[in-house]
Amino acid sequence: MLQPNLNKMQIGDTETDRLLHKVFPCLQAKLKADEVTEAELSRLHKLLQDKGRLTQVYRWFFAASSKLLHNVVVPEFWAHFTTRSSCYTDNPTGITRFHKAVKELFDRYSFFRRQLKRLEKVCPRDSVPVTVQKSPNELFEFQNQFHCTLLGSVPHEFNELLYPFYSQAFLVISLTHSKFYVATDAELMLEPDQRECEACDFVLSDCQCVDVMEAFISTNRYLMMMGLLERLSGATFDLLIQDRITTKVMKTKENYSSSHMAALEHWLNTVVFDWLICFYNNGSQTFKPEHVKVQEKVERAKKKVLLFMYEQYSKAIIEQFFQIIINFPMSRPAVDDLKLCLSKINTDLCFETTVREMLCTRLLHPGVDTPDILSGYVAALKTLAHFDASAVLLRGITQPIKEYLRGRPETVRCVVTSFTGDGTSDLAEELAKGEKGSANAEFSDDELDESNDWENWQPDPVNKAPATLKFITSCQTADIISMVVDIYGTKEIFVIEYRNLLAERLLSQVEPSIDRDVKQLELLKSRFGDTLLHSCDVMLKDMTESKRINAHILSADSGCSEDVPSQVSALIVSSQFWPTFRKETMELPATIKNMFERYTKAYESYKVNRTLQWKPLNGKVTIELEHNGKVQEMQVTPAQAAIAIHFSEQSRWELDALALKMNMPPVVLRKRIAFWQAQGIIREGQGNVFDLIENGTESENASDQMQTVPHEMCEEEEAESAMESASDQREEELQVFWSYIEAMLTNLDSLPLDRIHQMLKMFASQVDFTQDELKHILQRKVREHKLVYAGGVYQLPKS
Repeated sequence: MLQPNLNKMQIGDTETDRLLHKVFPCLQAKLKADEVTEAELSRLHKLLQDKGRLTQVYRWFFAASSKLLHNVVVPEFWAHFTTRSSCYTDNPTGITRFHKAVKELFDRYSFFRRQLKRLEKVCPRDSVPVTVQKSPNELFEFQNQFHCTLLGSVPHEFNELLYPFYSQAFLVISLTHSKFYVATDAELMLEPDQRECEACDFVLSDCQCVDVMEAFISTNRYLMMMGLLERLSGATFDLLIQDRITTKVMKTKENYSSSHMAALEHWLNTVVFDWLICFYNNGSQTFKPEHVKVQEKVERAKKKVLLFMYEQYSKAIIEQFFQIIINFPMSRPAVDDLKLCLSKINTDLCFETTVREMLCTRLLHPGVDTPDILSGYVAALKTLAHFDASAVLLRGITQPIKEYLRGRPETVRCVVTSFTGDGTSDLAEELAKGEKGSANAEFSDDELDESNDWENWQPDPVNKAPATLKFITSCQTADIISMVVDIYGTKEIFVIEYRNLLAERLLSQVEPSIDRDVKQLELLKSRFGDTLLHSCDVMLKDMTESKRINAHILSADSGCSEDVPSQVSALIVSSQFWPTFRKETMELPATIKNMFERYTKAYESYKVNRTLQWKPLNGKVTIELEHNGKVQEMQVTPAQAAIAIHFSEQSRWELDALALKMNMPPVVLRKRIAFWQAQGIIREGQGNVFDLIENGTESENASDQMQTVPHEMCEEEEAESAMESASDQREEELQVFWSYIEAMLTNLDSLPLDRIHQMLKMFASQVDFTQDELKHILQRKVREHKLVYAGGVYQLPKS
């Protein structure tokens, strides 16, 4: 033990020195005091006052106390925690020994407190000069000295060694709140006196839980009386609670189909909060009336713990929010829990950033198909619309997905295909919901909101800019389909693509059935309006009218049924309402052309002043094919049927000769011949010569060889659309601007993109278009050397 040098702290008078050292043993570096009487204290005060040494003893006391604290008391206490030893592990024996170390420190602290009381009687405050007096009082000065000395030399490993002490006590308290404990099979096989306590790991007959709780309570009491409870144990105590809350929250992961908020709050109220009260209130669950400050301290700690639980639970939900989005609405309880948590801790910005990055990482890369991205986008819209009715978060989170989908050429077709699916897709379900809600169409959206959801009404956010609030107001009645359509900012492009898909489906039907298409069209009208879909109405009427005309022409009442081949069934379309057909031609075989001419004459006799313009590449042909003694019925395209007819008339054809005969490019013709090669009917020889296979064995070998040819090549024509794509039609519409652009650049020499766009919007406003679409056209003209782009401006090339 280190001893301070206190030999000079003597008065020089034998009686005075004897009484001085008996009353204040700390002046001789002793930490144990003998009992003294009031008479001895009064005698010492009288002697020191007569000699004028009260002020000197007053100073000696605090100097001696400071040296003892620095050299003896504090080093002795921290010596218990400088190295990890078996006495401070998480077992009851170690906890008891830790309690003993704190008890020793408290004994030292009590010694100095008793010395201070003697100092008050020997050296009263009013007998010491004001300049020497400790401010505000001697007790405050000592406690400040004691705390600074002790806390100024905390070992680095102290919190690590202190953690098991509180961890063991928390385990005991938490298990006392368990309603029951189910023993394992192995435990049931043991004798009752051999079973172990779950908290202390001792056999039940030697359970140490009571000792643990007594050590916990008394240790906290000692620390609180010394003013060290929060300063010395607060960090470890907070860390332990945070660890337990985090562990509890992690158990809820991947179970987002049910709400866990009530269970977590109940656990906090019963286990954690009881633990808090035990920590601050000397182990008692009830507060005394005079313990107002303790109650306030506990309430602050409860709020802190509750906020931490909300934060951890919200983080756990956000980490798995992509799975929650994909599984919505099954995951609705987790979304509701997150909504409640974020309303408590106000971390919307963090949530928005994290979820946006998560969706971008999982969806926005080339390895994800467009239908999958669209499904994720729709699921995110549904989830976030339920999470935030104002749609502010929804807009910020899904904006990158919307921009990415806009850049994929197949997005429009995927969206329209989802609209017109069999009802299993999310968008088809949303479209069907519109039919159910049509009964309420006479009421305004505001009236419906106020009458049906007035209990859940929320005011506009106060921390949003006016432009954002304007967006909120406009989006409160928006549905999922409107948000999907907003990918391109216009409905027209979706209507055009739907018209293309409808035309393809109608043209591919051998026996037209339009009931399903009529129902889908009515649903789409409720979303996009009658005006935009008027062409589709006409297309469906053309189907019904064509069926009636075919029946009339082939009937005996027409007077021309004998001249019209019964094998022909024509789909008569109103060309101005149907999409633009692909600009491809084909010369029909003479027999087929004769059948079409006879049908045209019959139609002209029925519809005076009208005629038919045939599109030979569109439609379906049912043929009976006899090959190698076998007859089979096949449904093929008109081009495939024409190829079969030509090979039935002539068994060998050179590619160029057949292409000339059919008025078709050789490259396209080769792809269409590949279908019959795959059937083992035609084979390719030397020099682009194709032969009809007559032998059955050769036919099988040729068919086997075609298995090595990519299957996509054989079915490429089947996948081809008879219509121009929406983008092709859109580009054709925008070509009307080229004459305006040429005239502008001729007069003004050169113009930037935005200036050209403004002038076209002003003088050629018959077609709505965006600046990006205009840029695409101008860049194509640059590649065709019809424009020059330099220095950010476009100009005509110099001739």
